[in-house]
Amino acid sequence: MVDGRDESGQDVQIPVITERPLTIFLNNQEIITTMTLGDWVEYLAVGFLCNQNMLMDDDVITGIDVDDDLGVAVVRTERATNYEEKLQKRIQTSGCAQGTMFGDMMEQLDRITLAAEARLDIATMMQLIKNINTTPSLYLEAGAIHGCVLAKGAEILAYVEDVGRHNAVDKIAGWMRIEGVAGADKVFYTTGRLTSEMVIKTAQMQIPILISRSGFTHSGVEMAQKTGLTLIGRARGKRFTMLTGAERITS
Repeated sequence: MVDGRDESGQDVQIPVITERPLTIFLNNQEIITTMTLGDWVEYLAVGFLCNQNMLMDDDVITGIDVDDDLGVAVVRTERATNYEEKLQKRIQTSGCAQGTMFGDMMEQLDRITLAAEARLDIATMMQLIKNINTTPSLYLEAGAIHGCVLAKGAEILAYVEDVGRHNAVDKIAGWMRIEGVAGADKVFYTTGRLTSEMVIKTAQMQIPILISRSGFTHSGVEMAQKTGLTLIGRARGKRFTMLTGAERITS
């Protein structure tokens, strides 16, 4: 809690979000340091590595070591890894807490095929949004944070938050990988903007439908068109705007 004053000059105490640095290692190699809430650390580390194509589908994870005092997470695999060359191709992404992705992420898009048969009816989507909006969260308590949700129909399977939307989506990716959850029949919801990064990561998780209460970027729409992703933004109340993949949404 932090002391302050409101618009009438009265003393108030408000909750604020605490950011912590987390350095992610893959085996013996330092990959990145990111600012995060400090929760779901194992999922964040694994999800980031999956979304950067550093942790492959057939990689066997032999251990995940977390040191909260040092702010370090080490993911260990049977396969020996070395991404020195790849680490030179960093792209700083838009948005809060400044995410990072690596250039060859986009080279993988042509290999992605999303489930064409996936369907979501509007009534179920509205119920999902209602369920999300009424779920207790740090956002409702303190703001200054992004949330991401993995759902099946109107059922929330995982709800995570972080200071940056890129960390929140990586936590979902890590949760799916560790828990063995497939994405083909799932829906992804984010409070953040629908950028190219969000679209690429959603497609990599094989999730065919992406929803946000926020708006779109041009590159995000282009990526959704390229991957065949259903992209829905400005979803508030009973209103929404759908720019790609309309065939998956039924009345």
